[in-house]
Amino acid sequence: MKKTIIIYGSTTGNAASAAQTIAEKLNGAEIKEVSSATKDDLTAYDNIILGSSTWGDGELQDDWFGFLPSVKSADLSKKTVAVFAVGDQFSYSDTYVNAMGSLYEAAKSAGAKIIGSTSTEGYSFNSSTAVIDGKFVGLALDYDNQAEMSEDRISAWVAQISPEL
Repeated sequence: MKKTIIIYGSTTGNAASAAQTIAEKLNGAEIKEVSSATKDDLTAYDNIILGSSTWGDGELQDDWFGFLPSVKSADLSKKTVAVFAVGDQFSYSDTYVNAMGSLYEAAKSAGAKIIGSTSTEGYSFNSSTAVIDGKFVGLALDYDNQAEMSEDRISAWVAQISPEL
């Protein structure tokens, strides 16, 4: 059986809540805060899910800054990676879930097979580095404005990515 780890960064608890829900729905995925993650976590697992809250002008959650270089320099060519992010699409409409775009680019540059793109339908924002070819590169969540949609969005995303994990 392939092993899956979820590595996330969360400041207010929303990304942590999302990571926990994803782990529960995946039945057995390990979960780790990025502040305690090591490069070994990237090599010891077949599947990696990276998640973050989005801050300021679209930046990753602070704890990611120490670990992102490890993601970029790892050999992820035999790994399957999915990404998610939490953001506020109304207050930060020009940088909505840009953190997810950063995680995607890091994993892609490390050679990972990236899965889990999702539709932008049902969101209201102006711009995001997490949108490629008209779709989010992963799961976008907004606990500030659409908290009631998060559970269904997570369920649909997990159902989508599970066959590939």
